[in-house]
Amino acid sequence: MGRTLWRLVSSSGSLPWRGPRFLLLGVLLLCSFPGLAQSPQPSAVPNATAKAQGLEQPSTGTISGTVVDRTGAVVPGARVKLCREDSSFNQEVISDTDGQFYFAGVVPGSFQLRITSPGFTTQTASGRLQGGEDYTVPPVLLIVAPAAIEVKVAMTPVEIAEAEIKDEERQRVLGVIPNFYVTYNSAAAPLNPRQKFELAWKSTIDPINFGLTGAIAAIQQGSNAFSGYGQGAQGYAKRYAASYADSAIGTFIGGAILPSLLKQDPRYFYKGTGTRRSRFFYAIANAVICKGDNGRWQANYSSMLGSLAAGGISNLYYPESDRDPTVTLENTLIAIGSNAANNLLQEFVIRKLTRNAPTYTPAAASRP
Repeated sequence: MGRTLWRLVSSSGSLPWRGPRFLLLGVLLLCSFPGLAQSPQPSAVPNATAKAQGLEQPSTGTISGTVVDRTGAVVPGARVKLCREDSSFNQEVISDTDGQFYFAGVVPGSFQLRITSPGFTTQTASGRLQGGEDYTVPPVLLIVAPAAIEVKVAMTPVEIAEAEIKDEERQRVLGVIPNFYVTYNSAAAPLNPRQKFELAWKSTIDPINFGLTGAIAAIQQGSNAFSGYGQGAQGYAKRYAASYADSAIGTFIGGAILPSLLKQDPRYFYKGTGTRRSRFFYAIANAVICKGDNGRWQANYSSMLGSLAAGGISNLYYPESDRDPTVTLENTLIAIGSNAANNLLQEFVIRKLTRNAPTYTPAAASRP
């Protein structure tokens, strides 16, 4: 119909005026618009949608590997965790009996594996998975974790006693006179026989002991004690030897031999606490009692018998005129009294004058 109208309009000779010609042209244009509106037009929407859907559904891949130890043996039961940078799509599997692990349906991109197993240090492995790739991780080597062992080092009683002896051997009155046979630890460890002999030996050969012996021999010679020795250098030498023998024999018998046999401690246990009255009687009592190796107080047979034995042996080298059994007994009693006096000095005076005296935490100790 449009073509017929167009012919009518273009045939200017068939119409007597131009007005109707323009009217027909307008009708022709109006009739042609609906056709143009209804003509098919190509659309790009389906293609764009397909492309968008293709980006949202990338091709996934797999990640696999094996967990081994330093010897090359497989490690079953290892926990393998797959981690992504954006913390999404994290997975976790357990290695099988062959030490192998496998992740399926993994989205392409960078990844990290975290491998843990009891007794081994944690290991990591990383890589980048491409779309549709079957990624095989190199064997993951687990290293045995260092054993966390708590070791409690405890000294034996013998070692504790040895350490205390070393402290006692540094104790000197005014930094000069040895003060080895006193302990300032009320709970001191008992000495074994070797340590008792060690303490006696160190006391006997101490240079100060030689000097004190010389002073005693000089006093004896000045007062002409043990006149059978005579005077002069020979008399002094005999007095010196006898005095040193008294000291050495008494120290070894009363401080090492008998204490080892009777299991008694030859040292004086400094009290240092309580009233003066209690400390006074404690010091006096320790002249006739001592602490046993079992920690209990008992009669001090070692000291008393040691003094008696030393006096009896001295009759072998003292002048015949001075050999008297009653004198030996008297000397034993004098030795007991001397020990009491020495203990009083230890309790109230010597501790203040002793250098390098160790300090111990007061402990509950049994009293005599």
